Amino acid sequence: MKTDTHRLYAERILLVLRHVQRHLDEPLDLAGLAAQACFSVSHFHRVFKGMLGETIMDHVRRIRLERACVQLITGSANVTDIALDAGYDSLEAFSRSFRKTFGLSPSACRKQGDRPRFPAAPSGVHYASGELVEIILSDTGEAFMNVRIETLPERRLAMVRAQGPYMESAPKAWGALCAYAQRKNLFGPQTLLIGISHDDPSVTAPGDIRYDAAIPVESHVLVEPPVSIGTLPGGEYAVISHQGPHEGLEEAYGAIMGRWLPQSGREMRDSPSFEIYRNTLSSTPPEQLLTDIHIPLK
Repeated sequence: MKTDTHRLYAERILLVLRHVQRHLDEPLDLAGLAAQACFSVSHFHRVFKGMLGETIMDHVRRIRLERACVQLITGSANVTDIALDAGYDSLEAFSRSFRKTFGLSPSACRKQGDRPRFPAAPSGVHYASGELVEIILSDTGEAFMNVRIETLPERRLAMVRAQGPYMESAPKAWGALCAYAQRKNLFGPQTLLIGISHDDPSVTAPGDIRYDAAIPVESHVLVEPPVSIGTLPGGEYAVISHQGPHEGLEEAYGAIMGRWLPQSGREMRDSPSFEIYRNTLSSTPPEQLLTDIHIPLK
């Protein structure tokens, strides 16, 4: 079962890689590429990054630059046209990215005339004039991390939403929720502190990133703005405990969704992932923070 699921994930990601290689001259947006793999946008981005070691849009930019390198060495098109084909608005921007990637200018690359030498990529996937036929993926699975499966009840939540970069929006959301909860005596010794991070910050505009700070409440509890009532779906979740600063949570998401999940024999369902904070910044050094990440499973 685990082998079959890993193969399924690899095949879905391979569809995306082939689509990228075949359509480099066309607009390639995150939503369209996620649809190729039959993932939601946020799930797809984290699975892709976890399995390939780079974001999908970084992959697209790199493959276009690698094709530009081949065109400079083997073709006769002028550098400006090659830059435009690679998705750059100006020759200057293209030249900066090209030099950063290959260590020389586009004109020097053309004069050198040697066969293309691409810098190493985490996945080993590079621009290919032929057809991609397979992806070589790591066989590491659940042994490299402690993932547990938990069945959770549906929870009624009191929540406050904030928008903006997580490191800015989360404190605002928690400040508003805690002030309200303390006035209404909603905090108890067993109260769970739940964070729902709806968007991936590496692919979402900073102002559009959504974060919900939430605590479970009983059915009789009424709220008023900025607090609202929401529901956290029950069911099975893959759970991994992360110790350390909250800035490291995105890397942990990539590990569980891009590396453990394809090996696990399980699939995600269309429900939000969430975090439970076992201690708080106000009373805990950053390196000792404990966060349980929950990934919804079918």
